[in-house]
Formats: sequence, C-alpha cells, structure tokens
Amino acid sequence: MNKASVSKELDAKHAKILEGLLKLPENRECADCRSKAPRWASVNLGIFICMQCSGIHRSLGVHISKVRSTTLDTWLPEQIAFMESLGNEKANHYWEKELPPNEDRSEIEKFIRAKYEGKKWVAKNAKQPAPELVEMGTSSNKLVEGGATSGKKLRRHSLEEAVLPTRLAEDAPPVARPRTVSLDLNHTLTSSPLPKGPAPMTDCNTATTKSNGETNLFNLLHVHDAKQECVTVPPARWATFD
Repeated sequence: MNKASVSKELDAKHAKILEGLLKLPENRECADCRSKAPRWASVNLGIFICMQCSGIHRSLGVHISKVRSTTLDTWLPEQIAFMESLGNEKANHYWEKELPPNEDRSEIEKFIRAKYEGKKWVAKNAKQPAPELVEMGTSSNKLVEGGATSGKKLRRHSLEEAVLPTRLAEDAPPVARPRTVSLDLNHTLTSSPLPKGPAPMTDCNTATTKSNGETNLFNLLHVHDAKQECVTVPPARWATFD
C-alpha cells in the first residue's frame, strides 16, 4: 500500500492511534534529548522525537532514520503497527543498553550520531528491532517485530511453467482404442461384437493347404492382396467336408 491509497477515514484512524501512543508515559519525552511532548517520529526506528532531533535524524539519511510528523504526514498501516509494537522505551533498551547513567547530551547531534551511526551503546550480539513483512497464508501480510518469521512463503510460477502442462497435453498423440470389426461379403468394415462359438473358415483363391493334406509354407508367408476375393464358408460346410 502507498500513501495515495490511504483513505481519509483510515488517515483519521491513524491520527487517533498516534495521539494515543504519544500519551503513553514512555513516549511523552523525546527518545534522544528527553524534551517534553515530541510530535515527530522515526518510522523505521520506532521512536518518537522532538522537532530539533527530527532535523538531525533527517541528516543521518533514510538508510538510518525515516522521519515523519505525527500530525502532518500520511502514515501507512505497517508504519502504525511498528510504532505500536515498539516505542521509545523498547527502542532505547536496544540503542542505549550500555549507555552510562550520566552521559552528556548537551551536544545532541554528536550524541545522536554516536547512538545511531556508531551504535556506541548497543549491547554485543543484540538484534535491532525492525519492521519486516512476512507472508501469512496465501495473500495477507502481517508486520512482526524483531525479524521473526512465521507462515509459509509462496512461490509464484513463471508463465512458461504455467503454460507447459497444457501445451504438453495438447501435443500428446491421441490414444487409439481397439475396436472389433468383421468382414462381410461386400468387404465392408462394420463394428460388431466378437462372435461366439468356433471361428468360420475362409475359402480363398490362394488356399493354404494342398489336397494331400500337406501345408504350403509359401502360402503361409504370402501376404494376400486386399483386392483378392475371399468368401466366408459357414461352419456347416467344412465340418462335413469329405
């Protein structure tokens, strides 16, 4: 979501949330100089700061601090969610973990640069709290704190991967289904079920058996021409052959 897609109703809702956050005890002072009633914030550090400190934060660069006004700027839902999850107390627990109690803050710019650029008072091996979008389910995104991850990440198929199964199915040759056919006297192929009982014997011009009962091997290997006449002999005729 971008700023242009934030409706007036949502923007008003965000303003009320920020107003409530600024009333919390830990957010009533600037996170850096401790001046009262801060009205600015660093949306990626999760802290509320005063106007003077906001100018110094801008000079650090957006790769370190992204500054927004709590009353003048449009906020995104994920930014609001991160500010709700953190705040000055939790953020300073990371940035000022090793800070001496009486550290001089009179040179506030030097203090801020040492705090955020140099990470001078950050505990060793501590992990910086930062907003992170994590995929939840199939389409929703949820903001989590400290880089925690949950849910299942999805893989989007490329266009070639999506089209390939369909193209393979279209290009595959059709599967031939066996059909039973019978040859009538007019040499017409017709579909019919398999006949029951003994198969009829055919009497062709090129007989495969000689009169003396010997088998003609040449005729067995010979391929008959499709134009040769072949007459089907009923079983009654060859069954009584003498």
